[in-house]
Parts: sequence; structure tokens; C-alpha cells
Amino acid sequence: MSTPKTPAGRRVGRPRAQERPAGGPEPRDEVLAVAGELFTTHGYTATSTRAIAERAGLRQASLYHYFDGKEAILAELLEGTVRPSLEVAAALVSRTEASPEARLWALCHSDAALLCGGPHNLGALYLLPEVGTERFADFHRLRSELKSSYAGLLAATAPGAGLAPDELVLRADLLFGLTESVILIRRADPDRAPEALAGATADAALRVAGVPPRSLARLRREGQMLLAARD
Repeated sequence: MSTPKTPAGRRVGRPRAQERPAGGPEPRDEVLAVAGELFTTHGYTATSTRAIAERAGLRQASLYHYFDGKEAILAELLEGTVRPSLEVAAALVSRTEASPEARLWALCHSDAALLCGGPHNLGALYLLPEVGTERFADFHRLRSELKSSYAGLLAATAPGAGLAPDELVLRADLLFGLTESVILIRRADPDRAPEALAGATADAALRVAGVPPRSLARLRREGQMLLAARD
């Protein structure tokens, strides 16, 4: 008896629970999207890999082809909230022709917009007790790199240049914490406009950095131009 032919493009031994139209999201991306929704609406502990797989239209065994478990999915979601901001930070740090104050505004705005944008408040996952374990060391490393970018830009500003080392560290922590505070604001008020929240956060960050209020409007415009140049 002849062996049935497998349709081109289909993974042998990893059947879907249901077929999808061509051109849809990749299964791995769909798993992440579904998990982000379930983790933020039903809770991480209450969400099983079976529930994620079923919502994504996969068999549970197929999910393990893409991720080795629920922690791996969570780790990817967390790291995905930081990597884009690190790319923005690297680009802004290299733009030495622009003032460090404007670049700091742009970084705070971009980072806050990422955290308070998107369909789900993934930043709220930072608060999970599980995230403190060694399994999420890569996420914490990326987050530390991002904080270092804040500190570097702050140190290059006129107010930051006059700070003692310990005061600079504290001020950078305050800036970073202020930016990430949009996570809690979004959780309390999901309908808050992301662009307005990001702009207000970046403005407040420069005030915390010690920038004189009279310079804020100009630096905001410069920061907006830096971000527009990336689009």
C-alpha cells in the first residue's frame, strides 16, 4: 500500500487542533499573543498550557514544539517588552549631535509608549513573584542594560553632570521607575490614551532629571523629532 503524501509546508507529527487560513500569524506568535491575553486577564498561575494551546488552535503537544513550558512563554513576553526599548536606546545614545536632554525625553517617551500601548498590559507581568527567580535572568539582564542607558543619558545632561555618583544612581532609578509607573496607571485606567500618557511621563522625567521648566517645550520638540526620524 502506498504511503500518503504530506501536503507541502505542513509539519509532520505536529498537527494543529484546527486549520487556519493561509497568511495568518505564525503559530509561535499566536501562542505569545494568546498567552499575553490570558496571563493579563485570567492570571499567570490560573492559565495552563492546555488553555493557551486550545485558544491558539494547537494541540497541547504541539505547543511544546515552540516553547518548553509556561515559564518559557512568560520569559519571551517579558523580554519582548524590553528589547525594542534597548534598540531605541542604542540609536539615541549614538545621536551625539542631539542634546542628551532631548534624547532622554525621547527614550522615556518611547519606553512609556511601548509599556502603555498594545492590546494587553504586559508590563503588569513584571510584578509576578515568579519573575524574581533565576529562570528570568535574561529578562533582568536586558532590563538592567536599559536602565544603564537611562543613567548614561542622564549623566550627559547638564544637571546630571553635576551629580555625585551615588546621587546619579538614585536619580536614574527614579527616572526608570517613573517610566515604568505607566504600568500601574494603565492597570488602574485601561482607557487612558497611550500617547498622552507617554508624553506626560517624558515631560515629568526631564523635571526629575533637573531640567529647567523653561527648556521643556524646546526639548520636547527635539525629542519628538528624534523619534519621528526613526519612523
